[in-house]
Amino acid sequence: MRILILNGPNLNLLGQREPEIYGNETLEVIHRQLSSLFPSLQFDFFQSNSEGALLDKLQSDKYDGAVINPGALTHYSYALYDCIRALPFPVIEVHISNTASREEFRRRSVIAPACKGSIIGLGGKGYQLAVRALIEK
Repeated sequence: MRILILNGPNLNLLGQREPEIYGNETLEVIHRQLSSLFPSLQFDFFQSNSEGALLDKLQSDKYDGAVINPGALTHYSYALYDCIRALPFPVIEVHISNTASREEFRRRSVIAPACKGSIIGLGGKGYQLAVRALIEK
């Protein structure tokens, strides 16, 4: 099973940026945990601060599923919404922080309706739960 783990703008700063909100885990730690917990899966890890690069990656290869943390693009990227709807594989949205308890603009995800599900507020563990959900689909 081949799974894309896709991270959007500013997630390269995990572990440094607002640790009181996002915790101390880096993307590298999250990726190592996933590879260790699911050794039989093939992961493709990708992070970009560019919306276009994220779209290109989603459309670039044949995956069995994807986990996406689009960062701030969650709240306004109809391009990501359209892309996810057109994909032949399921996508699960993940957010490290509890977006429902944060600023008003962060409480709405425009991509959620295109995704198979959303996991918010569970830190890096949300990625693990999303992968489990893809396996069990």
